[in-house]
Amino acid sequence: MRIRSVLTAVALVLGALFAPGFGALTTAGDAHAVTKISHATATSMFRSSGITWSSSGGCSDRSNPTCTSFEQLNLATAQGAQTLKSASGCALNITGGTETGHAGGTYSHWNGYKLDFSKYTCLGNYIKNNFTYIGVRGDGAPQWKSGAGNIYADEGNHWDVTFYNCGGC
Repeated sequence: MRIRSVLTAVALVLGALFAPGFGALTTAGDAHAVTKISHATATSMFRSSGITWSSSGGCSDRSNPTCTSFEQLNLATAQGAQTLKSASGCALNITGGTETGHAGGTYSHWNGYKLDFSKYTCLGNYIKNNFTYIGVRGDGAPQWKSGAGNIYADEGNHWDVTFYNCGGC
């Protein structure tokens, strides 16, 4: 276990020095490798694209469900949000990231695949007019699928988006 910790630390340092997504870490998953990024890297990416974020708790602690954290977010998820912003031209405000308190599963918030977005008319119209309606999820949330395969679920007071990829970044 100690060797893995040391290797992870080395990977983070090397990633910060040499990787294009500074602060990135690539980890092997069951199906494929994903690149994880830090909260600081994600906020820098979002800020550069004009994407805002908010938290009911006014914090970014991953272990606090009232915070909005991007720690261990998949790079492709952050890039997917950037693609959504540029393609839609809509305001985007992220209200949920990788913090605890969301449903589990492989393609979950905790595992870096999902972001929650505030509901704005512009965003809802963009999703409904450009993506394919695929029916309701088990919890009753209507869903739309982008051409890239990402899933947009209307959870009533926000959009829950699963980014399997960066959406053509």
